[in-house]
Amino acid sequence: MVYSARTLALLLAASIAVVTALFLSLVENVNQSAILVAAIISFSASYLLTFVILEFLVFREINKIYKMLSKLRKKELSGIAKEKSGPLNPLQKINEEIFSFATLKQKEIDELKKLEAFRREFIADVSHELKTPIFAAQGFVHTLLDGAVNDKNVRTKFLKKAAKSLDGLDDLVQDLLTLSHLETGDIKMHFEQIDLRKLCEEVIEQFEEKAEKKSIQIKLVTDHHSKLLVYADWKRISQVITNLVSNAIKYSHENSEVVITFDVGKKNITTFISDRGEGIPSSHLPRIFERFYRVDKSRSREKGGTGLGLAIVKHILEGHNTKAEVQSNVGEGSVFSFKLPRSKGDENDLHEA
Repeated sequence: MVYSARTLALLLAASIAVVTALFLSLVENVNQSAILVAAIISFSASYLLTFVILEFLVFREINKIYKMLSKLRKKELSGIAKEKSGPLNPLQKINEEIFSFATLKQKEIDELKKLEAFRREFIADVSHELKTPIFAAQGFVHTLLDGAVNDKNVRTKFLKKAAKSLDGLDDLVQDLLTLSHLETGDIKMHFEQIDLRKLCEEVIEQFEEKAEKKSIQIKLVTDHHSKLLVYADWKRISQVITNLVSNAIKYSHENSEVVITFDVGKKNITTFISDRGEGIPSSHLPRIFERFYRVDKSRSREKGGTGLGLAIVKHILEGHNTKAEVQSNVGEGSVFSFKLPRSKGDENDLHEA
């Protein structure tokens, strides 16, 4: 038997009308017409009241819950919308709980889909990046095995090229490990008071030879600050500046310059690393900190690099509760910047400046 609000309302109203009629029949001086009228009135009132309560406060809400549960079973959570319920609805709390559960599950499903897409893209990118140096090294080694090893000049040349390809492969693996450790939290930041000026001077020394080959001058502008003390991890911030300076030199035009400047505030010191290079189109700026993302893939690979430098920069700075920012104009160059909190010991230097 299928129960509905109408059926139950009819049964209850009929029962109430019969009870009312029987009760009045026991009262003296009550004629049949009065009993009939009372039965009709009680039946009508009971039917209307019961039907409204059952239909609008019970069955309709139960149907909503069944519909929601059906979508949950079919995993059609994206089509679930929050239903409005009246203030007198006794099932309102249950409805809201189911909707909250469905919303949470939909978010989890969306997140899993994003992770799955990211995993596929990452595997494809890693495979592609690993393939290039491996195939290059294989080609040189097989050429030597096929007889070129007997020619001393060819042998030395090919071995150097194979070694260079394997060095690139090692750099890629090391960057992947670093990035993985940063993302999983295996690398703990060692925060201490560090001198940002001294750190930048050490980084510049590492790139002097590379910059000279392109006739690029690296300038460090500190506005007469003898020290720039910040609270950070020396090793990781050194890695950040190294990656940014390396990119600046890589993409700068010959006979240009890379400039490192600072904006010293009361609470933070902002480091700016600017180049006079090709610049980055505005459409690419939101994605340049993604793993393996390259603005111009063919030219980027010609210039070398693993494609992970800016992703590592992003994660290191996130570990310092800050982020990297970039401003760029095509044909004019780019400026990368990030903030670090000033160390308390740097207050005197601010007054001196």
